[in-house]
Amino acid sequence: MEVRPLHPLFAAELVGADLRAAPSAELIDTVEAAMARYGVLVVRGTAIDDAQHKRFARAFGPLELPSRVPGALRPQGTRVFDPELFYAGNLDHNGEIIAYGSEGYKLAQGAERFHTDSSFHTMPTKWSLLLGHETPPPAAGGDTWFADARAAWDDLPQATKARIEPLVGIHDFWEGRRRAGLKGEITPEMRRVIPFPRVDHPLVRTLPSGRKALYIGGHCIGVVGLDPAEGALLVEELYAHATQDKYIYRHRWQQHDMTIWDNRCTMHAATPLLSNAFRRDMRRATINESGAEISAYDWMGLAEA
Repeated sequence: MEVRPLHPLFAAELVGADLRAAPSAELIDTVEAAMARYGVLVVRGTAIDDAQHKRFARAFGPLELPSRVPGALRPQGTRVFDPELFYAGNLDHNGEIIAYGSEGYKLAQGAERFHTDSSFHTMPTKWSLLLGHETPPPAAGGDTWFADARAAWDDLPQATKARIEPLVGIHDFWEGRRRAGLKGEITPEMRRVIPFPRVDHPLVRTLPSGRKALYIGGHCIGVVGLDPAEGALLVEELYAHATQDKYIYRHRWQQHDMTIWDNRCTMHAATPLLSNAFRRDMRRATINESGAEISAYDWMGLAEA
């Protein structure tokens, strides 16, 4: 196996790994070391199924299971979903294309703002592992951009570091979606369907490697103890700093790519497809640092609410 850098600051490609077999100790050690250094790791041509995807993910931590509102059933259709994976792309429950910009696609458009998976709840998130089952040709769009929040922290002036390191950010799923361009009022019914409350996380995280990273992104909407307008302005200033071109790696998907990213020190953003003629089927396993395999709703006691 060989790890090849893809960007001057972060992101790499793992060559020579076979994810169809049970993960060996060598593979696990190689991936852990690469992720600690690069934050984003690409494995091309995996050609694995859902069971192999989950087995590989579980080698690095317990799965975060998708949350389901109590009593709510997934809409019925002909498409088969694995209940332990998250789904992205442009396909509905019958496997038909959802037109970009249509009513059924509006919530997903929030992912086009740089964000960190799972920052809107309290589970100890670690990595996301996204697998491209069906990917459009590169010219059609649908790339994913990644930003290195460690390098962004490193480059801040010392006075700014001293000011923000003790601060705590406010994360809110629905307010983050509104700021990402979701039109209309955020209704009580919407908050019932996705009932995550406001949660707080340090604005700066220290990683197991000892490096520090900004922990902001699209779900971070303010700062504890600051006036709402002042906190929002500070978050936006840090967001603008961390999403400069020099901190960004752009991944152009090929079928069967797996891209792994560390939610504790990177942000990512989707880019829209430029045509509704192409199918995009993306499936994600998300893992935590520790704990049981459980949904965020259950972890936070929201399933009993």
